[in-house]
Amino acid sequence: MFEPVKNSTQIEAVVALAEQIWTEHYTPIIGQAQVSYMLQRYQTAAVIRDELQQLQPKVEYYLMTMDTQYLGYLGIRYQDDGIFLSKIYVSKVARGQGFSRLAMDFLKQKLRDVGGHQISLTVNKHNSDSIAAYQRLGFVITQEVCIDIGGGFEMDDYRMSLTVPAS
Repeated sequence: MFEPVKNSTQIEAVVALAEQIWTEHYTPIIGQAQVSYMLQRYQTAAVIRDELQQLQPKVEYYLMTMDTQYLGYLGIRYQDDGIFLSKIYVSKVARGQGFSRLAMDFLKQKLRDVGGHQISLTVNKHNSDSIAAYQRLGFVITQEVCIDIGGGFEMDDYRMSLTVPAS
C-alpha cells in the first residue's frame, strides 16, 4: 500500500502524480501560474532526488499503491517532536475511498516507531475540502503561516497538527 521511493522510476512516478494532482486540484485555488512555479521549484525529479539523498534519513517519500497502480504519494520529514507531513496527495479517482485514513494509520505507526507524538502539516487557507478532511482525521488548526516562496508567490497556509498518544 505504501511503497518507499528509492529509485528513478519511482521518483518519476511521483513527478507524474504531482503534475496531475496539483494541476487538477490546486489550479482553482492558487492559479495555474503558481501551480507551475511550485511544481518546478518543489516537485521535479532532480529536486526530489536531491531531497532524498541529502536529507536522509530525515526525509522519506512513499507512493500509495493499489494493485500495481499509483494513486498518490506522501512526503514526510522527521522532526524532534514527530513528523511533518510535507506532502499528501491522492489522485482524484481515489479520493473519498479511505486512502487518507490509511495514510494516517501508516504515519501514526511510523511516529510510534520513532517515539514521536505529533504529526503536523500545512494546508492552503482556501483549500476547504482538504481542511475539512484533516479535521475529520483529528487535526486542529494551530497557526496561520504566510511564506514568500519567490516568483511573486506566497503560501498562505494554516499549520495543523494531530497529537498521537503513545500506544
